[in-house]
Amino acid sequence: MREIIGGADETFLQRMMLVLQDLLTGYLLLEDVSADRPYTTWKAGVDERLTALGTEVLYVVSDRANALIQLAEKGLECLSMPDCFHVVHEIVKSYALAIGRRLRQAHKELKHVEERLTRHLDDSEVPRHLETTRAEVQRCQEVHRAYRQHLATLALTFHPFDISTSLPQTSAQVESRLQAGVDAIEAFAERQHGPARPGAMHKVRKQLPALAALVDFWWQGVGQDLGQLVLAPRWRQGVHACLLPMVYWDHQVARTRCRRRKAKMQEAWEEGRAAFDWHALPQRLAPQVLVEWKAWAIDRVNTFQRASSAVEGRNGSLSQMHHNHRGVPKRRDKVWTVLHNVDCRAADGTTPASRFFRRSFPDLFETVLSKIEDLPRPRQRHQAMALTG
Repeated sequence: MREIIGGADETFLQRMMLVLQDLLTGYLLLEDVSADRPYTTWKAGVDERLTALGTEVLYVVSDRANALIQLAEKGLECLSMPDCFHVVHEIVKSYALAIGRRLRQAHKELKHVEERLTRHLDDSEVPRHLETTRAEVQRCQEVHRAYRQHLATLALTFHPFDISTSLPQTSAQVESRLQAGVDAIEAFAERQHGPARPGAMHKVRKQLPALAALVDFWWQGVGQDLGQLVLAPRWRQGVHACLLPMVYWDHQVARTRCRRRKAKMQEAWEEGRAAFDWHALPQRLAPQVLVEWKAWAIDRVNTFQRASSAVEGRNGSLSQMHHNHRGVPKRRDKVWTVLHNVDCRAADGTTPASRFFRRSFPDLFETVLSKIEDLPRPRQRHQAMALTG
């Protein structure tokens, strides 16, 4: 049984539900209605599921609720990592609205001036006002692009490899660069006379050490895997500097939707691929052995989970179903959990249960259908009763 990378959160529908999902496979381990959400409630529910499955939790990604931090560090004795999405969202909430509002106002003013120009062709002041307004729109666009670039730099920093060189990073290096990125965003907002958000930025900075700790934790897992093998220094260096970066950036390119970040990752992947092809590792290994090394690298890369987006998506789908059904009957939430685990298929045809247990399962619909006996025939009415009726 694979170790679990847990994404934990609560969602509030007609009743509160505690959700724990394996981020690697999408399998729902826990999705229970609860009256409260303290550490003891979380611990009891999680322990019951882990005992039944016979597995352990590698680390937990969650918000900074005290109960969830305590669940990971005290109850499960594993790493508790802040959700990267929540950290970035805290920054976006602080400054994006003000920057976007100024850009919208500038566009609105430009449209208004252009309409005035069509109505007052003889007014000499309107063209000068138009040029000033266009300059203001351009300035606001540049500010918006610069702000987005700061956010992209922050997102590209939190990886086990440096995006520029593809060299391995440590937690200390990542934390330092994240702190510098947050400082740069705050200084940029101050130069643009944005709103002061010292409380929000303090909250963000407090989470950066725990966020960066995942990098060293991930490299420790790599070291444990390689420690079971007798490798020459050159081969070990090839795995760290060529194989893992190539597979990692290829994985990130497929997952990233932002065009700018995707281009940077694509460039890093191409450089990693060139370094891998030049190295002796792929040239001297048998094809089957090389396939096994790549499979190991893919499996190891998948264990670097920065955010609990899958849990947020599950909560969103539950909210939608709750809205469509005008509430959740008491036993239907269990049905929804089963449908997600056994009947929710990815593009490759696998389900969360098949990925988690590493085996195939019978089709859910066919299984249920096979348990249904012949349906009773409709009631036959007597002819005399039909005539008198």
